[in-house]
Amino acid sequence: MSTLSIVLLIILAALVVLMIVLYFWSKKLQKRQDESREKMEQTKQTVSMLIIDKKMLPVKSSGLPQAAIDQTPKYLRRSKLPIVKARCQGKIMTFIADSKVYPVIPVRKEVKATISGLYIMDVRAIRGQLEAPPKKRKWYEKLRRKAEETVSSSSSSSKGKKKK
Repeated sequence: MSTLSIVLLIILAALVVLMIVLYFWSKKLQKRQDESREKMEQTKQTVSMLIIDKKMLPVKSSGLPQAAIDQTPKYLRRSKLPIVKARCQGKIMTFIADSKVYPVIPVRKEVKATISGLYIMDVRAIRGQLEAPPKKRKWYEKLRRKAEETVSSSSSSSKGKKKK
């Protein structure tokens, strides 16, 4: 066998081992997440709150209690979290919102939120309906729209000019 084929076989074996390790690790993390979801479902409560502000902030500058910051894993300390400041039960508190709920949360409006500790799991409007955030356009849709605008603007500018 040539050295190239030996190197390729070693790389292939390493990739197979890596895929197997990632599969079992993801199963373990999924099980852990399911357990934490179950605990959160048991302790959830519905509260009315007035949303003051919402931002994506790093954990250190989020304004969360020091105990919550200390419990976050080291690899997540530099990532940004969806932080919501709200007046709840007469106190201004800082909450962490679910990533699926965060875009729907209205600012300066009163909502009924399902919370578990400092975590906002669900949000419902008290008066009216919550506005869905605008759907993000994909890059090729943006490009197509710009091309159509330039074509329409160039055709409208050529109509306005008189030919001699």
